Amino acid sequence: MDAVLRATNLRKTFASDTVPVRALRGVDLRVARGEFVAIMGPSGCGKSTLLSLVAGLDVPSSGEVVVAGVKLAGRSESELARMRRAHIGIVFQFYNLLEDTPALEQVALAATLAGEPRREAQARARELLELLGLADRARQFPDALSGGERQRLAIARALANRPTLLLADEPTGALDSESGAGVLELFRRLHASGQTIVLVTHDPAVAAVASRTVRMRDGLLEADAGAPHGAPAVVS
Repeated sequence: MDAVLRATNLRKTFASDTVPVRALRGVDLRVARGEFVAIMGPSGCGKSTLLSLVAGLDVPSSGEVVVAGVKLAGRSESELARMRRAHIGIVFQFYNLLEDTPALEQVALAATLAGEPRREAQARARELLELLGLADRARQFPDALSGGERQRLAIARALANRPTLLLADEPTGALDSESGAGVLELFRRLHASGQTIVLVTHDPAVAAVASRTVRMRDGLLEADAGAPHGAPAVVS
């Protein structure tokens, strides 16, 4: 198995004025290249904490994370930022867009930060906006976009660096049902092209789009439906 992600015995404890919060209690997770894995569980079960550790946005209390062959332990903030630019795209529930920047420039900026020259970054941004049905919104600012369009723009930005691993944290949580269905269809298409995806959700209907579902409760993985399998090569 060509593992894009290996998380081994991950534990994360947060300090508290009373009793320390054990968010993760020893999590092991492997994700193969081309898989679409949904991590499903109730609010507070530790799934978003797990995603943050995988992205290198936080550090575990103990355990190891390896992304695309890169061990995250002991790396500086700048090294982790370079790792994310090289290998990870992140889609947040509430978009995290730059409100004063047009759609095309949002995506081009992400491509530039990943190392693309300006001209190639602009071309990559136009390609992604076309792919995601936003070509006619390229000059619009986020406040002129609908919720579904804003999330599609966030996905385009996350894909700008051609990520080895795409992470999504409740990507339909802020959307109405129609917009949410459109975003899920986009994730299906990305997976069909070979993109490796890890998505966290509390919603079984969202988890159903994945090829494998991992259930989580109280900082532990409870069940893993669907063994790792092969997948087509990524179309970039």
